[in-house]
Amino acid sequence: MAQVKEADKVAINFIGTLADGTIIDSTYPDPDEDACNDEDCCHEHGPMELTLGEGDFYTPIETALIGMRVGDKKTVVVAPVDAFGEHDPENVFSIKPGEFPEDILPEVGLELEVTGDDDDLFMVTIIEVTDDEIVLDSNHPLAGEELTYEIELVKIF
Repeated sequence: MAQVKEADKVAINFIGTLADGTIIDSTYPDPDEDACNDEDCCHEHGPMELTLGEGDFYTPIETALIGMRVGDKKTVVVAPVDAFGEHDPENVFSIKPGEFPEDILPEVGLELEVTGDDDDLFMVTIIEVTDDEIVLDSNHPLAGEELTYEIELVKIF
């Protein structure tokens, strides 16, 4: 039976979780998917196809696939540096309430797209609201998180 080698195209199924068990990503169908009546909230599932070495997925997962055979399963832990990076305190900043758009109610957890000094767009999350300031975090929501993936090799092309 063939084994995966560098540069092979493969198909995998996976479930990605946080340390607390929260599922963040999966190729398997959502058991509550039938309860979804809004087409925008449901998405297609099925094996993910990737070519090893092309950076299609997290490097530790691509590396773990080498040597696997169809049907093999592995658990791979992806460190923050290989996923969304460490949480950078320099990406947390505050603004005065008067600088915030009047048509948006600032609430903790609200995610917004903002324009930076160089006109680039980036995402921020409100993490604190007081009478004196609104604290924004431009780190990815999963920055600093260790991710665990249960992977299964489905096919070698």
